[in-house]
Amino acid sequence: MKKLTKGKMWCFAIGQFGWSLLSALITNWLVYFYQPNADSIAEGQTLFIPQGRVVFGIATIIGGIAALGRIFDAVTDPLIANLSDRSKNPRGRRIPFMQKIAIPFALVTALVWMAPVNGVSTVNCIWLLVTLLLFYLFMTTYCTPYNALISELGTTQDTRISISTYISVTFLLGSAIGYAAPYIWGALIPSFGRVMAIRITFIILSVIGLIALFVPTFTINEKDYVTTVPSNDNAFDSLVKTFKNGDFRVFVGSDVLYFVGLTIFQTGLPFFITALMKLPETMTTILYVGMTLLSFLCYPLVNFLAHRMNKKKLVLIGFIGLSCAYIITAISGLMGAGMVFGILVVVVAAFPMAILGILPQAIVADIAQADAMTTGENREGMFFAARTFAFKMGQSISMLLFTAFASISPETGFGYRIAAIVAAVICLAGAVVLSRYDEKKILGIIVPEK
Repeated sequence: MKKLTKGKMWCFAIGQFGWSLLSALITNWLVYFYQPNADSIAEGQTLFIPQGRVVFGIATIIGGIAALGRIFDAVTDPLIANLSDRSKNPRGRRIPFMQKIAIPFALVTALVWMAPVNGVSTVNCIWLLVTLLLFYLFMTTYCTPYNALISELGTTQDTRISISTYISVTFLLGSAIGYAAPYIWGALIPSFGRVMAIRITFIILSVIGLIALFVPTFTINEKDYVTTVPSNDNAFDSLVKTFKNGDFRVFVGSDVLYFVGLTIFQTGLPFFITALMKLPETMTTILYVGMTLLSFLCYPLVNFLAHRMNKKKLVLIGFIGLSCAYIITAISGLMGAGMVFGILVVVVAAFPMAILGILPQAIVADIAQADAMTTGENREGMFFAARTFAFKMGQSISMLLFTAFASISPETGFGYRIAAIVAAVICLAGAVVLSRYDEKKILGIIVPEK
């Protein structure tokens, strides 16, 4: 087997840039586009679906559709993982899946925004539901095999941490480009109007994402680096075996809570900045890019610490730090200039973002390797799929929560403050759960000499 070079690690990481960019468009702007606030409507945003809590009086249409999409996404994760784990394709178990699905993945990302009726309509609701379900299915088909390669390509602790660092860099870059969308559509609005400008922007970014998705599939020959035995379990049996791992259950429990809080925060960020901090929507880009750049500066420190101390302790620090950032967001605009709070959130969140961008993937890879060494079965794909299955179920809850909170006194921003406080509490609960993870036992299996 060949040794994975740094160049190949970066080629692999570019795939993460592609899917994180496409995912960022949905995560960051879906609610902002389909459940706009008064400022967006005044600037020309069209209403395409019914607004307010019209689903049993507790949920919004966009919240219900987004939650259903995440549930569907979670259910398909183990199915795709099992197909990948069982694959006997001569080119490998992972790369062929990624290559075939790249074009449909990018195409449906652009179609999500193309509601066919120019006004509130049931047809638009159906369009959004179908395209969003396809988006999550195609994203799963790319990302599940991709994530499985992390532990398969990273055969040592140092290699896994390096891969996790590189893909964290490209993940943040993809997310930052996604947040930069207002600058692109802002330049196009005078010529095309707000809605068409946004649609053109998302088409451009989807094409960029597609190019990035293809990079690892054409530059890495999976068989040069990976030798594994295909699994013979069906999806259900493999998923059950995966969740029988007690350390994995503890980690997933904390991960679910982390992603519920994070998704509430990410979905609400454009609203927090415009409604609470009273800043223009383009400041979403500036503040997120600033947070990304500052987080990058923390990467060498996180990488250094991860090689020398307990990864669990670092992740706990990350949970606490993000909770502080969420609390600052909740009180932003109540006193002093909104920009001050925006900068404070950037500074406080940067180091925790660096930690949580790098280490959770490495922890899952550790658990997957330890399980393979203990059981003799290679189910790396299912471990990453089981993780995403769990946290996507949590994300479906977060979409219902945020859209419901957002409908509470939107003119005053009170609902947005509630959302930020709930995100902080949930993130702290994740830290409590993670404190039960036995990292010493896992490392004792995979690196017993240490």
